[in-house]
Amino acid sequence: MTDWARPVVHWEIVAADPARQAAFYRALFNWEIGDGAIMDIAPGLGGPEPGPAGHIRAGEAPAVSLYVQVADLRASLGRAAELGGSVLAEPFDIPGGPTIAAIADPEGNVVGLVQQ
Repeated sequence: MTDWARPVVHWEIVAADPARQAAFYRALFNWEIGDGAIMDIAPGLGGPEPGPAGHIRAGEAPAVSLYVQVADLRASLGRAAELGGSVLAEPFDIPGGPTIAAIADPEGNVVGLVQQ
């Protein structure tokens, strides 16, 4: 019997200050985030089907990155900076793909922003 490709079904953000991180993501992406030791984040609506895809690439250090679709890259970059994050990469086009940018959240986690 041939096995099938296993999808990504969950992700997490580990934080030294979870309340600050929750406030950042709540304000930046309008995420509904619960309270408690494990702060649940509800799945979004309207994302690309059939679900999240990913890739593996070479790099200096191991990492896991999130890529979040936004309606306005420039506005999202400005909002991230206002909320205590930093801009890592201004918008650029992926040949044959979307326009993306990158931020770091208040604890330094890299988050890709993908133009809707």
